Amino acid sequence: MGHAHLDLLVVGEINADLVVSGSDVEPAFGQVEKLVSRASLEVGSSSVITACAAARLGLRTAFAGVVGDDAIGRFMLDAMAARGVDVRACLVDPELETGVSVLLVDESGGRERAILTAPGAMTALRASDVDSQLLVAARHVHCGGYFLQPGLHAGLPGLFATARASGATCSLDPNWDPGGRWDAGISAALAQCDLFLPNEAELLRITAAGDIDSAVQELVRPDLTIAVKRGGDGAEWHRGETRVRMPAPVVEVVDTTGAGDAFDAGLLYGFLAGATPERQLAVALACGSLSTRALGGIDAQPNLAEAERLAASLDPDGSRI
Repeated sequence: MGHAHLDLLVVGEINADLVVSGSDVEPAFGQVEKLVSRASLEVGSSSVITACAAARLGLRTAFAGVVGDDAIGRFMLDAMAARGVDVRACLVDPELETGVSVLLVDESGGRERAILTAPGAMTALRASDVDSQLLVAARHVHCGGYFLQPGLHAGLPGLFATARASGATCSLDPNWDPGGRWDAGISAALAQCDLFLPNEAELLRITAAGDIDSAVQELVRPDLTIAVKRGGDGAEWHRGETRVRMPAPVVEVVDTTGAGDAFDAGLLYGFLAGATPERQLAVALACGSLSTRALGGIDAQPNLAEAERLAASLDPDGSRI
């Protein structure tokens, strides 16, 4: 398919976000109608938001995923392509419906969110659906939304192993587990990963640990980087005995949707560039923070110059733990 010189292949879920925001977005059953401030259809899904953010930073990015043959699927593929993501390897299945998440954003205090997701085609992707030419062409393979993609679980370790045998590196962002089991074969996938990108809550649940240090000790190995997203408290970078902590930059937040996914893209950019741990974290935090400047997951994603400018304002040495 002509995917030579590909920096990043993202294997993941594709869904749109219907973002509903207002001062009172908690539904009241019994046919009670409430008015909200705004509703908008936005590009959604962890994997897609990461891919768009990576392309925005200048990484040559392709995507492998499944959508239905419907208006939402076409909306997603068109939006991804418009942002520089190669979607030629995405499958359109006429028997399925494209996934949708409804995000309820409470504007009354702290911009809290609730999410309702109809998985649709997100569950259908199999490792065998991924074009083998992409694995050979990519410098790095990333999977997001792990727990939303049960069809991918059995084959993902082998897919990562194939990519690594071709010289690529691999990463995984688990995201939240709606089933609450926090397993689903993730250990086997992690064994083939070079980077693991959970947020703090996800990490603690996956490891059943009481704190980040204990959780990292459950997973640590010399060839695995663990970057832990901590929201407003910044992030941590762990690899072997090296540990770095860095606070988040202060920005005016409009919507935190996709901030962790933009963080992933910044971390991957720094990792692929061979940057220091501190530099990787600074660029990742800059990308995540700047992405919160607008409603939805992708409209405020920074370009490389913007990300580097904010990253340069952070402590260049971080804080070695």
